[in-house]
Formats: sequence, C-alpha cells, structure tokens
Amino acid sequence: MKKLDLYIIKKFLGTFFFAIALIISIAIIFDISEQLEDFIQKEAPLKEIIVDYYLNFIPYFINLFSPLFVFISVIFFTSKMAYNSEQIAILTSGVSFRRLMYPYFYSALFLAIFSYTLGNFVIPQANKIRYEFQKRYIWNVAHNDDRNIHKQVAPGTYIYMDSYNAQQKTGYQFTIEKFENGKLTSKLLSEFVVFDSVNGKWQVNNYYIRHLYDNREELVRGTRLDTTLNLRPEEFTRRNEEVEALDYFELNDYIEEQQMKGASKVVVYLVEKYKRMAFPFSTFILTLIGVSVASRKVRGGVGLHIGIGLSISFTYILFMQVSSTFAINGNMNPIIAVWIPNILYLFLGIFLYKKTPK
Repeated sequence: MKKLDLYIIKKFLGTFFFAIALIISIAIIFDISEQLEDFIQKEAPLKEIIVDYYLNFIPYFINLFSPLFVFISVIFFTSKMAYNSEQIAILTSGVSFRRLMYPYFYSALFLAIFSYTLGNFVIPQANKIRYEFQKRYIWNVAHNDDRNIHKQVAPGTYIYMDSYNAQQKTGYQFTIEKFENGKLTSKLLSEFVVFDSVNGKWQVNNYYIRHLYDNREELVRGTRLDTTLNLRPEEFTRRNEEVEALDYFELNDYIEEQQMKGASKVVVYLVEKYKRMAFPFSTFILTLIGVSVASRKVRGGVGLHIGIGLSISFTYILFMQVSSTFAINGNMNPIIAVWIPNILYLFLGIFLYKKTPK
C-alpha cells in the first residue's frame, strides 16, 4: 500500500502545484497589462515591480484559489484513474474504498497546513511589502469620505467627528466625552482637531470643556490643547484589504482594539479572521467531494468530471463570498456566515461518498 499511497500523493500534489503555477503565470500576464500604465506613469523601478510586487503577489494568489485547484486536481487525476480502470483494479485487489481515501486525505492535510501557514503568517508579511508598493505606484492618494465618525478610544472615553480630511489629517466638529459608571463627567467640544506628526499628538483648536460634578458645572475655554488620544490617522484611511497584512496575532490584537473603540468595520476583520480558518478546512471537504464525483466511470470521461468539478467549486467560492457579504453588510454572525458553506458542502460530500460505487 505504501507504493499506492505515494503514487496517489504524487499525482495529487503534482497536479495541484502544476495547475497553480500555470494559472499564476496567466494571472501575472493579465495583471501586467492592467497595471502597466501606472508603472510607466509613476516610474516604478523594474526591481521593485518584480521583487516587491509580483513575488509577494504569488503567495496571496496561491491561497486565494487553493480550494478551487485542490478540487480540480482531485477531479482531474482521479477521473483519469477511473477512466483507465485503475480504481477498479485497486478495489478488486482487496483494498477498500475507505482505505483508498487515506492518501487523498494525507495530501489534503499537507495542503491545509500549507494554506493555514500562508494565510496567517506568510501572506501578511508579503502583503505589507506589496501594499507599500501599491500605495506608491498604483493606489490613489489616501482619502476618507466618512461622516459622523464615532469611536471609543479608551474605556469610558468616546470621540466624535463630523468629518475627517485624510490629506490634512484634520477632523472637524470634534468632541470628546468621558463617562464614569455610565455617567457623563466631562465633554470637550472643538471646531477642529489636527494630528501633529512631530510629537504624535492630536492638537485641539478653539475648544471648551464642560466638567460635570454632582452639584455644579465648570466651563474651561482655550485656543489650543495637545491630547494623547489612543487614535492614529491611519485608522481613518485603512483600506479593507489592508487587514490582510496583519498576521494571526496582529489581527487578533487589532480586532480587540477596534471592538474596544466601537469601530463600525470590525465585522470585516472578524470575517477575515474566520476565513483564515475555514479555507484550510475546505481542503478536506472538497477532496472528499472530488474523489466521490470522479471515482465513477462515466461515458463523458475526464471532461464531464472536470465540468462537474468546476461547477461545484465555483458555486462553493460564490457561496463563500455571498455569505461573507451578508456578514459584512447584514446582521449575520461572522463565524456562522463564514462556516455555512463548509457545513453544507460537508453534508454534500458525505452524501456523495455514500452513493459512490465501492
């Protein structure tokens, strides 16, 4: 059985990495044609284009489409085995179909660990470099169109801005409210607040502060005041995709920080966190479905199996995107939204496995 296991593992992994290499080559060609004008206009150095952008683009692309190519790889070489009656010979020699699944799941385990490591540790570091390149040569200047910004910057401390100008690092109609035991104790109101990059502090201008005591109020006015708010200008201009530049530990810390501040986009970060767990697990599910579908010897042969496989894998990816959108834009719990496709397709895999001729 060791020779058979190695044969299937070699076929599985070899087909997977060959398919990934092929599609990455095509993707890079298309991306070059799309970004070439930006590269020329902004005079991006060739070395930075290759090293900082495209070499760090590859791990992201591998992980993004790994579920699709796991499925296609299993479908392709398993259907060829079925078409050549190799599986029939293996099963008639006394090997059970369940035992035949072992090398598939050994390979799936390797790819799941590979995907988890890429998603949580390798890709975030690569994305840091890639995003810096994109900020310089591809993305437009950071801007922010949000209005009515509310954030919790410390326990019991809340800030409000009517609007924020990212280029000038200035917030307008600025307010700080402090609470103790659910009771408002002070409120600062200012026409505008500016971030001082030299000392790393927010400078409040034309302000007054109301201190509220049990039996009286105190009013303080001023023209300029430095504050040490737990707030960075980048938080107003962070693009949603930049969360992908945070590794596992950084992402957890960032989610905790944003939840404390009452950030409205925290669900985006939670979806990213749960996706990094759900995607590797999908490797096992899609392997189970792929083997169950491709093990049947049918008249259409490999072509029919690949057609079925592409349909199932694309619906899985589409389902994952739709459920994530419901979590971000709706009221669905992020962990449920991310894991629903895996749960449903797991039941589909079990059903197909039981129906497979053994």
